Amino acid sequence: MERSDFTPEEERLIEDEYQALLQDYLNSMHSQRIELIERAYHLAKQAHHGVRRLSGEPYMMHPLSVARIVVKEIGLGSTSICAALLHDVVEDTDYTTEDIERMFGHKIASIVEGLTKLSGGVFADKAMKQAENVRKLLLTMSDDIRVILIKISDRLHNMRTLGSQLPGKQYKIAGETLYIYAPLAHRLGLNKVKEELEDLSFQSEHPEEYRHIKELLDSKHDELIQTFEEFTVPIRQRLDEMGLRYEIKARIKTPYSVWNKMQTKHVTFEEIYDILAMRIIFTP
Repeated sequence: MERSDFTPEEERLIEDEYQALLQDYLNSMHSQRIELIERAYHLAKQAHHGVRRLSGEPYMMHPLSVARIVVKEIGLGSTSICAALLHDVVEDTDYTTEDIERMFGHKIASIVEGLTKLSGGVFADKAMKQAENVRKLLLTMSDDIRVILIKISDRLHNMRTLGSQLPGKQYKIAGETLYIYAPLAHRLGLNKVKEELEDLSFQSEHPEEYRHIKELLDSKHDELIQTFEEFTVPIRQRLDEMGLRYEIKARIKTPYSVWNKMQTKHVTFEEIYDILAMRIIFTP
């Protein structure tokens, strides 16, 4: 990371992302603690002022993006949003955990401290260090699950912007994501996040295979949706007759899921017969 003054356009970009975060929060089911989020935003913005990511964009865009994932895609509230905004402040600046606790209380400071302890990645150069980092990750889950949920959000944004890293670093981060964070997301019921982490990792590690399988899936998309619509007609009719409230969703395998099955079952794309599946969700 490097430090340099932001242009007026970059300042507007940061403010626009913050306003989008507030809108995501106002659209959520949580109590409206705007003032707390406002204070966390201004502290993070001041702490990261002038700092840029490897991509060249203002570093503040990262905690803002993580906070948006936390509220919009994970469904957490104001405490987690503040912790997401502040998650790199203790690690990267002169602020301490005690400073965060004094300004935001014990709970937010505790989550930020947990995230700081998990910084630097799970994989390390030496096996003992790697084992210690995995141990910390698992222990943190029993302390406050929000630490892991924010860490997964942090990793998701890092994977979405992985292209700015050097190739060797990309490969390391992608492997770590596939080995640790995607299974964690799956265990925590974050299926959409898990699938995106898998696909982003697959795209980074095997770009040609990813492109090929995605093209095959895209070419079959309309046919699969038509099959789904036709197949569900009698099911909908019967459920309607029974007076049930429901939602039927199509589920098409992701590129990683297809590739993984091809590898484990030693089959071709044409030999995979469960590319399309159906979910029926009943509501009270």
